[in-house]
Amino acid sequence: QVQLVESGGGLVQPGGSLRLSCAASGSIFSINAMGWYRQAPGKQRELVARITGGGSTDYADSVKGRFTISRDNAKNTVYLQMNSLKPEDTAVYYCNAVATLATDLRAYEYWGQGTQVTVSS
Repeated sequence: QVQLVESGGGLVQPGGSLRLSCAASGSIFSINAMGWYRQAPGKQRELVARITGGGSTDYADSVKGRFTISRDNAKNTVYLQMNSLKPEDTAVYYCNAVATLATDLRAYEYWGQGTQVTVSS
């Protein structure tokens, strides 16, 4: 199994910045892709950004130019730097990873517990 532990959420004023971190641990052979999703009250969970093992990235249109995803493969950690935050960025942010387990060399998808990001004055 793989555990994803997120940190870095909180309350920030509009225009401010936050950095989310997500560390993966467990019986990991490799991590294929990692990403961040978010879910606002009354809305469906949506992709924010994702990054492959090779470093290719993909962003939601709403965050392009403001958010940057990166990863440290040696630490099995993914980061989301969020700048110029807006009230509409308020949501629970979830870390996501597709990892190949060392036990059976099969790929599985995992989710973190979520971290609250609130953008408000």
